[in-house]
Amino acid sequence: MKDLKFDRSALPAVVGDASKAMKKGRTKAAVRFQIAPIDPKAHLFEIVCEVAEPAASGQVFSLPAWIPGSYMIREFARNIVSIEADCKGRPVALAKRDKHSWQASPCDGPLRLRYRVYAWDASVRAAHLDESHAFFNGTSVFLQVEGFEHTPIEIEIVAPEGRVYRDWKVATTLPEHGASRHGFGTYLAEDYDALIDHPVEMGRFRLERFAAAGVPHEIAYTGTIPNFDAARVSDDVAKLCAAQIRFFEPSSSARAKAPFDRYVFFTSVAAEGYGGLEHRSSTALICTRDVLPVVAGKGKGKGKASERSGPYLTFLGLVSHEYFHSWNVKRIKPAAFVPYDLTQENYTSLLWIFEGFTSYYDDLFLVRTGLASEPQYFAMLAKVVNDVLAGSGRKSQSVAESSFDAWVKYYRQDENAPNAVVSYYKKGSLVALCLDLLIRRKAGGKASLDDAMRLMWKRYGRDFYSGQREGVAEDAFPSLVLEATGVDVSTEVRRWAYGTEELPLAHLLAPFALELRVEAQTTIPSIGARLSKTAGEIRLVGVTAGGAAHEAGLSAGDALVAIDDLRVLPGRLDTLLSRYRAGDVVRVSAFRGDILQTRTLTLEGGPRRVVLEEAAKSVKSARRLREDWLRGDDRA
Repeated sequence: MKDLKFDRSALPAVVGDASKAMKKGRTKAAVRFQIAPIDPKAHLFEIVCEVAEPAASGQVFSLPAWIPGSYMIREFARNIVSIEADCKGRPVALAKRDKHSWQASPCDGPLRLRYRVYAWDASVRAAHLDESHAFFNGTSVFLQVEGFEHTPIEIEIVAPEGRVYRDWKVATTLPEHGASRHGFGTYLAEDYDALIDHPVEMGRFRLERFAAAGVPHEIAYTGTIPNFDAARVSDDVAKLCAAQIRFFEPSSSARAKAPFDRYVFFTSVAAEGYGGLEHRSSTALICTRDVLPVVAGKGKGKGKASERSGPYLTFLGLVSHEYFHSWNVKRIKPAAFVPYDLTQENYTSLLWIFEGFTSYYDDLFLVRTGLASEPQYFAMLAKVVNDVLAGSGRKSQSVAESSFDAWVKYYRQDENAPNAVVSYYKKGSLVALCLDLLIRRKAGGKASLDDAMRLMWKRYGRDFYSGQREGVAEDAFPSLVLEATGVDVSTEVRRWAYGTEELPLAHLLAPFALELRVEAQTTIPSIGARLSKTAGEIRLVGVTAGGAAHEAGLSAGDALVAIDDLRVLPGRLDTLLSRYRAGDVVRVSAFRGDILQTRTLTLEGGPRRVVLEEAAKSVKSARRLREDWLRGDDRA
């Protein structure tokens, strides 16, 4: 922490005490920001950063290159369209040091930077501004002031000018520091890490409120949603939140509470898009309006699990996933993330735990809360299995390797990705499933993966923002499981997470009275490629390694025009292929660029899929294991 020379007698030695003192108005922040949407039509924010006592050698500022939770270098500084500095009204020279940092010439302070950020990214990762609303993550708009990363920061959020914006309001979990709840004004962050972990929504959002385990929650909806059953969503989401709070802090615990005082779901409802990004006391979500339920008359919001189907269950799974991250990755972190280095990639081989396990528990909580029926949950699991089996990348890359290479492979996939990359989300969730089933069986139902998650929470997460910050070491997980459950899973972790062998799903599911069957999805043979059927043509967008198209010499980008000299049309390919059987040899004509090529291709069998369902015959002990797994428990 940099030595501050102004108001020194009023500044406590401990940052947490300084934050409390600031809230009581006894001192001022060493760093202050003001952010204003100065031109919504041009998508421009203007930000002023004031440093009371800049570094004597010249203050350095930098903007993060990536945002925690999305593991790809995004170069947010590219959206700064202008930047200038002054000191007591006199211009100060700024030297750009690299792609995302600047250094001001020495001055006696206070030093003020004024810069503009172009905000036209409608994703959950950056910043977006137009005449309808504004949303920003701190990583896109707030420069980090070198040497002041661990000091309190004031942020004034300014309303856009004009009568058309007079009914705009603010949603954020930043603590108010003069501003009223949902109002423009001054807020306070305890340090830079907190500043960038509390996104802000401005506009005419629809605000819904509910409580979960005594904690206030809000859902801020942005977008037009006709005939929307908001009460049903709030009721369902409240069940998920309460269940997850109890999961990590069982009711028998004296500390049974959420790790935040309030929580906000920022929900952008659009014509297209799906995803989410977690924060310490909020999450940013994007979904289509079609996934949200409509008002259906009396009894709204009280439907049975069978009534929550398809897209709406997928949305609830997204909500469950991002909320679970409040514990698993926002507070329980890999050691490589403690602290984050926002200037470059932060490598860890553990994303299969922090994203994969979260992907396992997100849908599991749907069935544990009664929002999904058991058959619906089994269908969800089967879909994940089929998605993983659809790509051969699982045979060449482990989920640990996928975690480490997320920066350059998972988030930058090309046409060959299914052959080279495995999802640490999806296969990671199946590794979690296998470990959970294994532990439950070996412990006779007296221990589970739940116990390991709770141990990690107590050891690494519960006091993360209030005490010594420590992360999970790269090799620590097997010993944590052994300590929590008494079951040694080191061999399985090495084979399933750090190796590429197939997961023994059918074997592990059988003691739970569940059967994993493989059945043909279609009798129509395949050319062994992923196809795009648009603009009057069929184009290969990816070729399966070792498949029919690969062996025939076809490649991604080729435009398929004929089979056995018969023209292929987008709506007629399946009809044409249905005249053949797997093993038949055909002539395939395709354009590569403007050159016509004809290849000999041996058709392969159509895709096969797995189905998960209850076993026709089962014993009581197996049914009890399954019931305990799907019901969950509150073991401390």
